[in-house]
Amino acid sequence: MDPGQREDQQFGQFITGSPTATTDEKTMGMLAHLGSIAGIVVGAGFLGWAVPLFLMLTKGKESSFVRAHAVESLNFQITTFIAMAISAVLMCAVIGFVLAPLVAIGSIIFTVIAGLKANDGELYRYPVNLRLVK
Repeated sequence: MDPGQREDQQFGQFITGSPTATTDEKTMGMLAHLGSIAGIVVGAGFLGWAVPLFLMLTKGKESSFVRAHAVESLNFQITTFIAMAISAVLMCAVIGFVLAPLVAIGSIIFTVIAGLKANDGELYRYPVNLRLVK
């Protein structure tokens, strides 16, 4: 990325080469976010990272739109996992019993918002996110 270029201006190649995302790219971007909720439900709370990682490694090579959403979702799932681990430790001090549901509800709300934004063809950046994966 150029130093003078913002991250939301970084879009490179799309599948069709056009500057806007195709319907398939929007759907894959949405799946990168909403698929993490399915991964959490199916994987007993531990597989939220699986769908975004899979999409980043497969479709991310073809489309920078899909890659941007998959990376953002993957980073958010890592952040959520860390917050839940901290909540589990803080359950010894009773604070974790309040913090864990807040993290879970916030995670679901932000993930749904991100999925809707991706389906509209917009970039979404989670407000609370450790950006560990580039």
